[in-house]
Amino acid sequence: MRYDSGMAQSNSLTFEVKCPCCEATLKIDPELQIVLHHQAVEKKPPIEDLHAAVQNLKGEAARRNDIFEKSFASHLTADKVREKKFDELLKQAKEDKTGAPPKRPFDLD
Repeated sequence: MRYDSGMAQSNSLTFEVKCPCCEATLKIDPELQIVLHHQAVEKKPPIEDLHAAVQNLKGEAARRNDIFEKSFASHLTADKVREKKFDELLKQAKEDKTGAPPKRPFDLD
């Protein structure tokens, strides 16, 4: 808090307070209980360099497209992987000549 002497009266003190929400500086007169001056904080522009922002967006589009292509390719090969696994397990089941069905968990009780 900074105390300044008031211009209107010599015995009146004004003080500056920083707002905790918006961080603006408020100059307050305690005798009159009013805000004498409000100075908002200058905010940076959301996009400083428009050309750089456009290049970033183009780069992001290319990355999203690459990720989509990889995902699509893995989706296509997933069917082949499942089919090979199924064929291998079927082959193992046919080679198993025990003749007994596999044990079920509730048969063990």
